Amino acid sequence: MAQDELFTVNADVAPPPERTVSNADERQADPASSPLAVRMRPRSLDEVVGQQHLLREGAPLRRLVEGAAPASVLLYGPPGTGKTTLANLVSIATGRRFVAMSALSAGVKEVRGVIEEARRRRQYNTENTVLFIDEVHRFSKTQQDALLGAVEDRTVLLVAATTENPSFSVVSPLLSRSLVLQLRPLTDEDITRLIERALTDERGLGGELTLTDDARAHLVRLAGGDARRALTALEAAADAASATEAKTIDLPIVESTVDKAAVRYDRDGDQHYDVISAFIKSIRGSDVDAALHYLARMIEAGEDPRFLARRLVVHASEDIGMADPTALQAAVAASHAVQFIGMPEGRLALAQATIHLATAPKSNAVVTGIDAALADVRAGLAGTVPPHLRDGHYAGAKKLGNAQGYRYPHNVPEGVLTQQYPPDELVGKDYYEPTQRGAERTLADRVPKLRRTIRGDR
Repeated sequence: MAQDELFTVNADVAPPPERTVSNADERQADPASSPLAVRMRPRSLDEVVGQQHLLREGAPLRRLVEGAAPASVLLYGPPGTGKTTLANLVSIATGRRFVAMSALSAGVKEVRGVIEEARRRRQYNTENTVLFIDEVHRFSKTQQDALLGAVEDRTVLLVAATTENPSFSVVSPLLSRSLVLQLRPLTDEDITRLIERALTDERGLGGELTLTDDARAHLVRLAGGDARRALTALEAAADAASATEAKTIDLPIVESTVDKAAVRYDRDGDQHYDVISAFIKSIRGSDVDAALHYLARMIEAGEDPRFLARRLVVHASEDIGMADPTALQAAVAASHAVQFIGMPEGRLALAQATIHLATAPKSNAVVTGIDAALADVRAGLAGTVPPHLRDGHYAGAKKLGNAQGYRYPHNVPEGVLTQQYPPDELVGKDYYEPTQRGAERTLADRVPKLRRTIRGDR
């Protein structure tokens, strides 16, 4: 078995690995039976749509695709933005053999086998290799480490694709050896150009069908910046039109073949962090409608409801705190409800807690207070516990002076008396600063009075 047959190559992702640049024209000639998105894959930089921030004159990616300054690259961006296409173009431009691997199916053995084959070809045939790894974030640390030597000595020119932020998913040594380039979602104008090209190009529908304006607008909306999704939806609509011998794809045809747009959310990816961040920031900003939108996105995408409940519990203390002490109760109750009744009914408890938190008065006094106290402790301001506060419930404690002179607050009518509680180094240090919002307004008046009594400043 040839080395190139040791791993699976997805026809949607890359050309067969045994083909090299010597038959690049054949490599780009996708058969008519291939999916439309594969047939319409750009054959040159001139056909690439979008990513102009990376493809303008002198930009690193353009220089790489044009064959100058070869360097390993991590292409980071959402699906359908051209990562695989650019890897193909790099291979063609640099005159290198193209090998594609999917992180979903390859292991360390396969990675090392490809690298060894690339090393042999380089030594005996003076043939260099572009190694394309799709979904590299799914490689384990060990698998990623197996690439380091080959990337370092340029046994392979690595072009890796990921939908996740590499800072979270790629090991630091590999990051430092690669050029990280972020691809952006395609604009509506970009998607429109791709659709029009697919309608007229001989590789696509060859002008046999037309598209109404409202059908085109619907396809663009469904795409959500994803070229592959747009072309897949167009192909499904074209098949439906051809089945009825219609020459025009209208809105009813598109709607009949495409149920709805897939939710743009990856529970294990970078979008996970983006959407949960937007969810929390919307609650913090008291935008209840935006908060419910992001909650709906995560529920629809199948996010673990226990994760959502945990974030609500954290937020209740972090951004509301004593401005509404019932917020934490509501969040904890939602967490228990979700575990008790499950989904889909659990969505109601999550939504109720989200509405409660979003509309509650806000205060970050809890988090700033504990963080300020932690900062002092970490800076060494721990100090010695005052003797009168120490434990006196053991033999010899009295001889050490422990618990001597402690004053019991309940012995005075006010329940508060003058007494030193913090270590000497922290006497007079204020951590908790109540706001004038919500229930904390009362505390803003009460806490200073308590401090004056306790510290003997009255």
